[in-house]
Amino acid sequence: METKKRDGFNSRIGALLAIIGSAVGLGNLWRFPYVVGENGGGAFILVYLIIAFGLCTPLMMTELLIGRRGKSNVVGAFKAIDSKSKFYYSGYIFVLASFLILSFYSVVGGWVLHYLGESLTFSLSNLSSEDLTLHFKNLVSAPVRPLLLHFLFMFLTASVVIFGIEKGIEKMSKIFMPILFIFIVVLAIRSLTLPGAGQGLNFLFNIDFSKITMNTVFEALGQSFFSLSLGIGCIITYGSYMRSEENIMKSSIVVVSSDILFALIAGLAIIPAVFAFNFEPAAGPGLVFIVLPQIFSQIAGGSVFQIIFFFILFIAAITSSISLLETVVAYVVEELKITRRKATIYTSIIITIVGCFCALSEGALADFKLFGLNFFSLVETLASNILLPVGSIFIAIFASWVMKKEDVVEELSNYGTIKVKNLGYYFVIVKFVAPIAISFILIKYLLF
Repeated sequence: METKKRDGFNSRIGALLAIIGSAVGLGNLWRFPYVVGENGGGAFILVYLIIAFGLCTPLMMTELLIGRRGKSNVVGAFKAIDSKSKFYYSGYIFVLASFLILSFYSVVGGWVLHYLGESLTFSLSNLSSEDLTLHFKNLVSAPVRPLLLHFLFMFLTASVVIFGIEKGIEKMSKIFMPILFIFIVVLAIRSLTLPGAGQGLNFLFNIDFSKITMNTVFEALGQSFFSLSLGIGCIITYGSYMRSEENIMKSSIVVVSSDILFALIAGLAIIPAVFAFNFEPAAGPGLVFIVLPQIFSQIAGGSVFQIIFFFILFIAAITSSISLLETVVAYVVEELKITRRKATIYTSIIITIVGCFCALSEGALADFKLFGLNFFSLVETLASNILLPVGSIFIAIFASWVMKKEDVVEELSNYGTIKVKNLGYYFVIVKFVAPIAISFILIKYLLF
């Protein structure tokens, strides 16, 4: 009986854009500007850059090589590489992490859809600060609307994943990712032309070393991992669809650089505008849903730029959510042996149900608290602050202590067809620095 060929990326640019799409998400737009604002601006960016290039790039390489070497989902890849090892159990952590993150990520994606719709109908124009704050609170605490928006966002996500890699994810990435980068540059240029924008530039790039604390390091590490989709199986899954001739080292550098570039441009698009209108740069998640609509209402052509911004936010959200769902679907398809169509439908329904509890966390379930956290915050903390770093530790240990060194070198050098240098640095980072650094910060978070 003929074995069905496994789906995969059909081109290098398609693979890169899909992986960049997984990395470039709400972490860059919804989270990065306010985390920068809360942690001292330029000092945070400096630490973030060091961690992203020095630590996360080797880990990105590691996830891609594990995926391509195993040519399977996050559980199957570990089994394929070393059938005697029990490390495949760590694959279940990645499936769970992607599942949980998507359950609350899709809720925020629903909020984005709501604001995109409001922007298209000009419903947010000329609302006061108090009105916009009330508008956002009414949205997240409503009994029905957050659920409907959550359902719609999950439906859109599943509608891409159900078509597979080449015809679904790769095709969409080739269309959406160039639009995303063009539009964010347009917004940044507009922001930088506002009177008083220079103060925002100073805030972003003026480095005050007194602001660098352990909390800064922890936030930068969390931002890097959250933004780059590390430790949750998405990169391993996408790596399994890469062609054997692709240069993993170069691809990793391109992905990390693109993610950093987008985050910095997002900062340039938001922070200078915030300063230009004398708003607080550390306004939290409400920055994009409350503060920015006020700014757009006060600038020439603001309605158009507001539509562009929320469309960018939607693209960033949907490309990342697709990678999260694909991680779970790939596992179900290959380990439980069911069709992609059924796997996509079943997993989407279950994730949507769990997400309903997140969607109602500020409304009907507002009184539900565990460890002082509502359901949304509880799931976010478990997935982003615990499962994500734990998953990264397992990946680093597996690649450097369990996999044969020659197998790692074969993948990074494409079986000797590519000259690779400084692999000593790579192995030191993955074998020692990454597990120790992530473990230290994880323990600090759990205990302090």
